[in-house]
Amino acid sequence: MPADSPTRTTARETIALLTGAAGFTEHRPPSHPLPPDGPLGWAGYDAARERAGTRTGEEESVVYGTGVVGDRACVLLAFEFGFLGGSLGRLTGDRLAAAYELALTRRLPLLALVATGGSRMQEGMVALTQLQRVAAASTRLRAAGLPQIAVVRDPTTGGGWATVGAGADVVLALPGAQVGFAGSRVRPADADPHAYSAEGQFAAGQVDAVVPPGELARAVTHWLRALGPHTVADMPRSDPHAVTGAPRADAPDALPAAPLPRALSAARLPETGREAVAAARDPLRPRAEAYLADYFAVRLPLHGDRCGSTDPGLLCGFGLRANGLPVAYVAQCGTPTRPAGYRAAARTIRLADRLGVPVLTLVDTPGAANDAEAERAGAGAAIADAFAAVAEARVPVTTLVIGEGGSGGALALAAPDNTHVTADSYFSVIAPELAAAILKRPPSETGATADQLRLRPQDLLELGFARSIVG
Repeated sequence: MPADSPTRTTARETIALLTGAAGFTEHRPPSHPLPPDGPLGWAGYDAARERAGTRTGEEESVVYGTGVVGDRACVLLAFEFGFLGGSLGRLTGDRLAAAYELALTRRLPLLALVATGGSRMQEGMVALTQLQRVAAASTRLRAAGLPQIAVVRDPTTGGGWATVGAGADVVLALPGAQVGFAGSRVRPADADPHAYSAEGQFAAGQVDAVVPPGELARAVTHWLRALGPHTVADMPRSDPHAVTGAPRADAPDALPAAPLPRALSAARLPETGREAVAAARDPLRPRAEAYLADYFAVRLPLHGDRCGSTDPGLLCGFGLRANGLPVAYVAQCGTPTRPAGYRAAARTIRLADRLGVPVLTLVDTPGAANDAEAERAGAGAAIADAFAAVAEARVPVTTLVIGEGGSGGALALAAPDNTHVTADSYFSVIAPELAAAILKRPPSETGATADQLRLRPQDLLELGFARSIVG
C-alpha cells in the first residue's frame, strides 16, 4: 500500500472512534437464512462467507445499533470492508433496513460509516435490489424530519456510495479515501484517479468536508447538535435581537426566527442614491465572512450543489449560536452568484425546512452571473429554484442585506416580509449603470439614475421592502 494511502479501519474500530467511552449497543434483525450458496446457488459462496466471518469476526458486512457521539444519541451503521468487500447482499439489506427503521422508531439521527465495494455479484439481482430498499428507508426518515449523516471511508464505491453515502443530508469523507460510483477495477483505464477520491469529490461539490480521523468525533457531534431532531422546547428564546418572521401557517408552532446579525460598520445613512451605491461597493466594507464569524460560535459548511459544481462566492451551511440555537445560513460574498450557488442555497434552505431549523440569508451580490458558462449551467432554472425554496419554507427565513442588492439575483435569496438592511447597503431593480445604458443616458448621468431608483436603505424602508435598518 502506498505511503499516502488511507488506513482502513474495521467497522467496530470506526464506531469506537466516534462513541468512545459512551459505548455502542449492537442490534440484529430477525434471522432469514439464505438458501445454500445464496439465491443464485453460486458455487463456493457459502465457503466465502464463512472465510469472511472467520477473518473479521462478523456475520455480515454491516454492523448497526445505537450509541452516543459526544452528547448526542444516534443510530450508527458501519460497513465492514473485510467481509466480502463490504458488499451489499440480501442479509446486508436486512440490516440496513433495520437500522433505518430503528432510527425512525426512536426518532434518532442516522449516522452511516460507509466502506463498500458495491452490490454482491454472488447474489445477482437480489443484491442489486437492496439499493431500492435503502432508498425507500431513507425516504421514510427524510419524511419524518430526521437527519442522515454519512462518513465515507476507504473505499466507498458502487451502489453503497449512490445510496447510503451520497444520499445522506451531510457527507463527510476521510482523507485519501477512494470515493465514487465506479470502483477501481471497472472505471476507464485512463481515468483521472483524483476524480474518484475524497478530495476530488469535495472539489466537485459532492462531499461537504474532508475530515481527518482525529477531528471526526468533534465534527460529527457538532453536526448532530445542529441538525437535531429539534423540538420547539429545544429552541432558546432569550436573544434580544430575535425578530418575528412570517412562516407559513403549517410551520412548527412558535418556532423562533433566526436572530438578526448586528451591523458591523458604523456607516451613516446615505443622502443620495449614488452615495448608497458607493458605500455598498466600498472594498473595506464588512463582508459575509465577517458577519458569519461574528454571528456563530460554530460553523458547519455545506459544500457544493451535488451536480458537480461549486460557487466560492456563496457560503452555505448550518451554525450554532453561543446559546446553542441552530441556524442555517446562506451568504453571498459580494460576487455575481453562479448557478451552483443558487442550487446550493436551495439545498440548504430545503434541508433546514425539513429539519425545523430557522434560516438566515445574507444578501450581497451585484447580480446573478451572466456569462455564457452561467447560461449553459442553467442560471434561470437555478435562480427559479432558489426563489421556490424560500417561498416554500415553513420555517422562518430572515434576510439581512449587507451590501449590494443586485436585482433578481439578490432577490432570489431575500425573505418576503422579513428582509432587513444595513446602512451601507442598497437594493435595486437594476444596477444604475445598466439602467442608464438601457435608457440611453450618458455615463455621467449614472448617479442621477441611482437617485431616481430610490435604492437607499431609507427608501427601501419607506417602500415597504425592508422591515428595518439594522444599526
